Amino acid sequence: MSAKEKMLNGEYYISWDEELTAERDRAKDILFEFNNMKPSLRAEREELIRKLFGKTGKNCWIESPFNCDYGYNITVGDNFYTNTNCCILDCAKVTIGDNVWIGPNVGIYTPEHAFDSEERTKGYEHALPVEIGDNAWICAGVSIIGGVKIGSNAIIGAGSVVIKDVPDNVLVAGNPARIIRKITSQDKVFTN
Repeated sequence: MSAKEKMLNGEYYISWDEELTAERDRAKDILFEFNNMKPSLRAEREELIRKLFGKTGKNCWIESPFNCDYGYNITVGDNFYTNTNCCILDCAKVTIGDNVWIGPNVGIYTPEHAFDSEERTKGYEHALPVEIGDNAWICAGVSIIGGVKIGSNAIIGAGSVVIKDVPDNVLVAGNPARIIRKITSQDKVFTN
């Protein structure tokens, strides 16, 4: 089994495998072009993201700079927005639903290095997927660790570190992130 197959299966693999290094280089070349392109060239920028990501919905808006490992493990739904300095280490699948907003300086990290120092020095790591449901809002400075599912309509407070699943319709915050409260109809500012 190749290192890439092991990576995609969540098994331990050597991160500086030749094939994986070439795929990261391809992604970094696309990202270099993207991150140095004028922000006003929206259609061209979106075209590069569609070339990089596994799947994108309609209206995908990503501010520069943006970074990821491979790109092909990232899928985003319709009306996706991420602010500056987003970093998605997509060694495992990162699945993001419709109408998701991501604030500045957010990191989504699927890989985990080996705990044993000798194994870590040899480059062993494994990766766990991340899922973010529809209508979620990930505020500034959040870190999301591999293996986490964030529910639909959830809000992750600024600076939080998410290490456990987050249910639908809640506000979580802190390090580690904890449920602060449910989001209810009382939170509606405007009524129709």
